[in-house]
Amino acid sequence: MAITRGFTGRGRATRDPRLPPGQYDAKDDWPVLNAEATPRIGTDRWTFTIEGLVDRPRSWTWDEIHALPGSRYSGDIHCVTTWSKLGMTFDGVSVDTLLDAVGVQPEAKFVMATAHTGYTTNLPLADVTGGKAWVVWQADGRPLAVEHGGPARLLVPHLYFWKSAKWASGLRVMAEDEQGFWERNGYHDRGDPWLEQRYQGD
Repeated sequence: MAITRGFTGRGRATRDPRLPPGQYDAKDDWPVLNAEATPRIGTDRWTFTIEGLVDRPRSWTWDEIHALPGSRYSGDIHCVTTWSKLGMTFDGVSVDTLLDAVGVQPEAKFVMATAHTGYTTNLPLADVTGGKAWVVWQADGRPLAVEHGGPARLLVPHLYFWKSAKWASGLRVMAEDEQGFWERNGYHDRGDPWLEQRYQGD
C-alpha cells in the first residue's frame, strides 16, 4: 500500500521525551521569576532551620550545612510558566540527611518550606524524602546566583519550580497540610508537571 508524505509526519520535529506536556526547552536561558524582591543574604547570616513535628529541632549555619555529606542532582527542572531546563546539575545536601538529623515524628505528613523573604510553599513529606529534594548552593558547577535563589535554595525537581523555594530558610514539619504563598493565590497544592497540575482544579 502506498503511503503519502502527508501521513508520514515528514518535517515534524521530534519532541524531547524529557519535556512534560505544555513545556518548552529554554536551552541556554534560565528565566528569572520572583514573587518578592530579590534579597541579599550573606553566608555569614544564612541559616536553615527544621522545626515542627521533629524530635530535635535545629538550625544549621552556612559552615555547618557544608560539613554534612554532599549530594548531587543531575536532571531537569520545570517551571509552571512553561519553560524547562534540561540536563542541569545541582550540588548541596539531601533533605533526607537533614531530616534524619532531626528525627521526623510518626504523625508528620507535610512540610512548609520557608524562605528568608517570608515566601512559603507546602509539600507532602513524601515529595521531599526518598532522594527527591535537596538544599542546593551550586548550579552547573558554579555558586547559585542570587537571582536564582542564592546563596541556597530548596530543590524539588520533580514538581513545578515554584515548589523549590528560593533563598531557603527552613522546613516546618506538619501533620496537616497548609497552603503556601502561591497555593493561596490559585496554584495547585502539589504541582506535578507530568499531570499539568498548574492551578487549583487541574
